[in-house]
Parts: sequence; C-alpha cells; structure tokens
Amino acid sequence: MYHPGHALLTDPIRMIALPTTRDCAATALAARYVAVRGRTMALAAPLSEADCQVQSMPDASPTKWHLAHVTWFFETFILAAHEPGFRPCHPAYRVLFNSYYNAVGDKHPRARRGEISRPGLAEVKAYRANVDERMLRLLRDAPAADWLWQVELGLQHEQQHQELLLTDILHALSKNPLHPVYAGALPRVAAAPDPHRWHAGAHGLVEIGHHGAGFAFDNETPRHKAWLAPHALANRPVTNGEWAEFIADGGYGDPRWWLSAGWDWVVAHAVEAPLYWQRGASGGQAWHQFTLNGLIPLDRHAPVAHISYFEADAFARWAGANRAELRGARLPTEGEWEHLASDRFAAALAAGNFADAGALRPLPAATADGRPAQLLGDVWEWTASSYSAYPGYRPWEGSVGEYNGKFMVNQYVLRGGSCATPRSHIRATYRNFFPTDARWQFSGVRLARDLD
Repeated sequence: MYHPGHALLTDPIRMIALPTTRDCAATALAARYVAVRGRTMALAAPLSEADCQVQSMPDASPTKWHLAHVTWFFETFILAAHEPGFRPCHPAYRVLFNSYYNAVGDKHPRARRGEISRPGLAEVKAYRANVDERMLRLLRDAPAADWLWQVELGLQHEQQHQELLLTDILHALSKNPLHPVYAGALPRVAAAPDPHRWHAGAHGLVEIGHHGAGFAFDNETPRHKAWLAPHALANRPVTNGEWAEFIADGGYGDPRWWLSAGWDWVVAHAVEAPLYWQRGASGGQAWHQFTLNGLIPLDRHAPVAHISYFEADAFARWAGANRAELRGARLPTEGEWEHLASDRFAAALAAGNFADAGALRPLPAATADGRPAQLLGDVWEWTASSYSAYPGYRPWEGSVGEYNGKFMVNQYVLRGGSCATPRSHIRATYRNFFPTDARWQFSGVRLARDLD
C-alpha cells in the first residue's frame, strides 16, 4: 500500500496512505483523527453489547448511539459535501443518528434511542470503519482544502461525546443493584487537601473569550471586555467531606439556602445527597459512592461531583453563613473564573486529572496544593453565569451553526473540564453548559466571594 511521495500511517483503524510532511497540516490532522477515533473505541471496549444498548434516562444516550452519531457527523458534514461520488453508508442513518440538527432533517426521538436494537454493535463498528477509511482518503487527496477546520470540529465534537459516553454509562451502571465495575480500581490519594484559602483575582476592565490561533467553539467568541469587581476565588474545589457536613447540618432540609426553583426540585425529587451517594452499603451509615470503579467508600478528600446548579448555589449560601473561613461565599462568575485560569493555564493543564491520563477509569482525585488547584480536570465547576451570547456573537454559517447558539437559554455555565474530559479538549475559554437540575456529569463547585 506504500507509494512514493507518501508516508504510511499505521493506526488501529485502517492503513491509509497519507500526505508527506509537505502537507503537514493534513498529515497532523489525519494522525489526530486516528488518535481520537481510536480513543473512543478504547472507551467502549470494556462494555458488553448489552451495556452498549442501554439508555437509563432521556438525557443519556446508549454507547452504541454515541459511536454511531460521531461517525454520522463526519459522514453528514464532510463526506457528503466533499467526497467525490458520495454515497451514504445507509440512507436511514441520516435520521437515526441525527441529534438536534433541524437543518439536516428529521431525527429519531432522543428519549427513545435505547429502543433501537438494529443496527447491532458490529454493524456500528463497521460503519465507523467505513467512514474512517473514506475520511483518511479524503485527507490524503485534499490536504489543503478550506474545510479542514470542519474535521477539527468533528474531532472536538467526538471528544465531547467521549465524556458523555463515560457519564452516560456511569448512570446506566448505577441502576444495576449488582454495582457493576466499568474498569478496575484506581489508587486513592491519602493526603488531605489544604484548608480553604482565598486568592484575590484581577479587578477592573479585563478581556475574556477566545483569541489567537487554535480551535475554539463559536460560543467562546468574540473576545470582549468585561468588568470584574474586587473578588477572590477559593484555592480548590469543595470536597466530599465538606459536602457531608452540609448534609449533616440539614442542608437539604432547610429552604433558607435554596432558590425557590431549587427547593421545589429538592422536594419533588426527595433529593438528600449528590447523585450516586449511598448509605448502608456495608450495613452501616457511612457514605459510599457509585463510580466507574463500582461502589466505593466515599473519599472525603476528593472534590464533590455530580451536583446540580441548585445544589452548588445552596451550598455556597450555607457555607457563607456557617463557615467562618468561607464567610460571604458565593458562586464565581465565568469571567472571574476564566481570568484566573488564563493566568495559570499551562501549569493547571499539566497538573490536571483528565480522562486521557493513561487510564480508562475517571474519578475525581484528592490533592494538596496551596495554590489555586484543580482549576482544570477533576470536576466541571458551576458558575453563577447564565449561558448566553457574548457581545457581538455570531454562530457558524450553515447547519453547524446549530451547534451552540440555539441552546443559549435556561442553562448555566460550567468551567474547567473534568476527570472524564480529554486533556487536549480543554481551554481556559471553554464554556460548558447544562440546565440547573443536571447532575449526571462530573460537576462540582469552587467558591468565590466579594472583596471590600
């Protein structure tokens, strides 16, 4: 398969002749394509076909659907537009694996994705292999095309679904009374985190938002000026142990700490603790937590995860009124968070606990660090900022313009990535967003407060 003038890329997907270094942009993109696509399959590898079929709630999707949908993205937005003589792998896939792109056409109902037993897992894998071969050939034959940014968009999109694959299967496995393990146990960090300390942030007129080279989603732009009042952010996220104190003090039963909608949510769903916390797992009253490592004793030193915006806000109010060292605590704004993270990005990225750190067992981990720690990785951090457009925002043109902009209502922004986020996927400007009651993601909280 080797031809003069080309280098042969050996990959776990296919062996396709790729451009030489004179076409280094396409070569690098093809190598990244192979790595990202291979990582997705590695994440699915510990799962049985039955695991890959299950859908445990409407917000989650089956692993098999994730594997197919990210492939549908490349077929629909790149191959269909740029491959000579394009023919779809299966005409019905255009509807079956469409997520929310109204401009593309009809969609299968999100809440009923788990009902689709055909195509089977082997057929979905064959679909991936077919599209992979055609995508790599397209990159070989059109190395300088102006649509290469769409390939990078597709890879960033797939990395988002790698995280969703993990959080969705965690939710599904949590419904099983056998407490199944996705992958083997991780070593646990014994060191207790440093006490909460406050680090003053910049105040005045600053700039936030993406700028310069490198990929960013449209909702991270344009870079713009924002006013920050005097403030400070905590040196680390809130831990499980601190959250257990909130529970012990009756935090979930006291409406003083809750927004009205949050209190209604607590009452309606009988919420008493973060998602996946359980008592009495070993016959006692100690807290345990269901994780991708199975049911384990709660690590009191690790960052709390799987909390909603409602819970994060209520904890901040409780802590600000009851903990002397956290007096006046509140949630940070996304501008405050981004400005701090931008100044410390390189070090925080290198130290962060991310999904691709060599293991397939993401779990928030304890750390001891006097500086602002765990800004990136471990848990997404809720902010007080509603998810809305930046001044001057313009969505991308065409069907991919539906990617972010149409969701800018009734959601709040989270920052920083999590232990299920690929390291190469995160930026200081990255804006994740979820509704106020969502908590199946690895979502936590870092506190802030005003300075006089």
